[in-house]
Amino acid sequence: MTRATAVRAVLAVAVLLASVVITLTMSPRLGLDLQGGTRIVLQAHDSDTVTADRETTDRTLEVLRQRIDSLGVSEPTLTRSGEDRIIVELPDVQDPRQAAEVIGRTAQLSFHAVEGPGTGKPETGEPPAGDSETEGTDGRKKPPASDTGPGDLTLPDEQGRSLALGPSRLSGAGVDDATAAFDAQGGAGWSVSLTFRKDAGQDWKKLTGEAACHPAGDDRRRVAIVLDEKVISSPQVDPSVGCRVGLPSGTTQITGSFSADEARDLALLIKGGALPVPVEIVEQRTVGPTLGAAAIEASAQAALIGAAATALFITVVYRLFGALAAVALGAYGVISYAALVALGVTLTLPGLAGFVLAIGMAVDANVLVFERAREECADRPKRSLRSALTTGFQKAWSAVADSNATTLIAAGLLFFLGSGPVKGFGVTLAIGVVASMFSALVIARALTEIAANRRFVSDYRGVNGIGRPGAVRAWLVRKDPRLFRRPLRWLVVSAALVAVAVAGIVVRGIDLGVEFTGGRLVEYSTSRPVDVETARDTLAAAGFKDAEVTTAGDGDLSVRTGKLDNDGEHALRSALAEEGGETKKVRDELIGPSLGDELRRNALIALGVAVAVQLAYLAVRFRWTFAVASVVAMVHDVILVVGAFAWLGRPVDGIFLAALLTVIGYSVNDSVVVFDRVRELWGANRKTPLDTIARRAVLQTVPRTVNTGMGALFILAALAVLGGDSLADFAIALLIGIVVGTWSSVFTAVPGALALERSAKAPSPPAPGKGKGTARGKARTVRRDPLDNGARV
Repeated sequence: MTRATAVRAVLAVAVLLASVVITLTMSPRLGLDLQGGTRIVLQAHDSDTVTADRETTDRTLEVLRQRIDSLGVSEPTLTRSGEDRIIVELPDVQDPRQAAEVIGRTAQLSFHAVEGPGTGKPETGEPPAGDSETEGTDGRKKPPASDTGPGDLTLPDEQGRSLALGPSRLSGAGVDDATAAFDAQGGAGWSVSLTFRKDAGQDWKKLTGEAACHPAGDDRRRVAIVLDEKVISSPQVDPSVGCRVGLPSGTTQITGSFSADEARDLALLIKGGALPVPVEIVEQRTVGPTLGAAAIEASAQAALIGAAATALFITVVYRLFGALAAVALGAYGVISYAALVALGVTLTLPGLAGFVLAIGMAVDANVLVFERAREECADRPKRSLRSALTTGFQKAWSAVADSNATTLIAAGLLFFLGSGPVKGFGVTLAIGVVASMFSALVIARALTEIAANRRFVSDYRGVNGIGRPGAVRAWLVRKDPRLFRRPLRWLVVSAALVAVAVAGIVVRGIDLGVEFTGGRLVEYSTSRPVDVETARDTLAAAGFKDAEVTTAGDGDLSVRTGKLDNDGEHALRSALAEEGGETKKVRDELIGPSLGDELRRNALIALGVAVAVQLAYLAVRFRWTFAVASVVAMVHDVILVVGAFAWLGRPVDGIFLAALLTVIGYSVNDSVVVFDRVRELWGANRKTPLDTIARRAVLQTVPRTVNTGMGALFILAALAVLGGDSLADFAIALLIGIVVGTWSSVFTAVPGALALERSAKAPSPPAPGKGKGTARGKARTVRRDPLDNGARV
């Protein structure tokens, strides 16, 4: 065993042990569909200047979404109910009361000059005669604010002393960032640091400069920071600050006797922004999971069967090395699951299905290496197995690195620019990519290198799995089809497929799910207890297959559907009455989409930026023609998947969105692998016509494409057939996407690149291993024997 192999083995064991410990000691955070959670209903109220209508309620909903993301709650559901209500559903919240308090606060932040001691309230802290405490939107009592003049306020400071405040000089909208920090050295405890935007920084400088004109100790030298009509800090301006000079830094600190949680909550409230209108919590209750135990069990069985079938397939194709790759895939599953649990990622059923699918797709890196090693054994039959395997890892590295780099770029941009489920998908995707590379390049490599050193494995080529070419490769070499003699005909076929898909979208339309369109939320109480599974089956039999049924409160049934008229609601209630006896409607509300306009807009922006960055990366790493062809193939795949769902009449919902994002990643990966081989062959044979190079590259990479696709198809077929209705659409979308992606990487991306190259004037790529020093006239340095004086006869 070499030193490098030993290091890989030790690293693999250490990471696996840590992953096993995390898996056994930490519980996963489950989503609303698997475990249920807390439902909070908020009522929006008119403010002095804003009316609580549909538009302002939608804006309030988006601010709440940012707050919930900052709280660390993943995969929440937020919908507008009627014109002025918001329904918030939070999965697996450790402290629902604290979450409700943070969510319900208006968070109107303002900065005021202190005019002097107040007269509207005595310094004892008791309310003046005729005044009484009022209850805020968060349910807590707060002292009244007394007017002392136009636009002025009288509020108690942190010690309860009354202060007369001038009008608001600066609002929370001027704050660019807010962070909670602990000052251990100064002993100030927890505080919140604010960074102002440029114009707001000038207003802050002017405000503190005016306060600095008053003597030290004077109340008028203070600046009051007010949150929801409560003074949370009123510091004195430092004596070193001169009159009319102010604090030029554009930053400040809010100090006080904050606990760690209070400081963090205050920071996220300020950073998230104030609610456009105040809200009041009118209801808070526990809701059950949207999926029943039977559906979850069926999905788990389907996932296990699919993963086992994939492992068996890889073992049959690559024999011993395939079995070792299957072991590495199992390790990948443990590592990535431990990472998801450790990072607190909320696990939903589609997320878990995507996780299992990633196991099937993670075999891609191993397949790339094994196919390259097979090529080495075929080209040089007498070379050692260890040497062929090492060369296979080296030659496959560029394709593995580029395909995973493009995926990581997309994942990072989806996380930083997206929100809600799109952000969660970015986290899951990034974890899967990193764990996949580790399992293939560290664990699988260590196992296969150890095996390759055994004489029995090395001598018997039929045992190791890479000593002989595969059946697909042998058939392609024997037939040698001339695929790209007329590349435009393949582009015509792709264009025709796109036209059919677009026709389906136009003629049949897209059946948007309740997440995109909104619908109706109805709750019923029944005279006899009805199990959730029974209720789901009953409604499905009555024609409400897409109805989402959960428990709510003390045994009530909550039904969420798409557009439903009164006749449909009566039919739904009658179906439930067959099982539950007398059925009463206790709530009936029209709800808005949980994937609202802003969330969809942010998702499209994130996706657009991700595609643009991928295009730039591929243009730098390959050629601009290859980059454009890859993106065109990806768009082709997206249109075909959406069009297929339109023709099939399948709903386009949040689960479909996750599947579509997965298809995009798969499509780019496939194209990158093909173009990586084109780049390599073209650099080594620069005088060979490009269509010949492309044909060879495709034929050499087809075995990898077929074997990787089959690994994923086994899992998807199991999920589609055995996983039940909850995962059928997810599996069907990905089945279509993988088939279409495999087609487009060969018959759309490559012909597209050939067509673009005919009009491009860029030179062919340099030969592999030749840099500027050798390719452009600089002689390669040759080491001379010390006894050779250079003379020649």
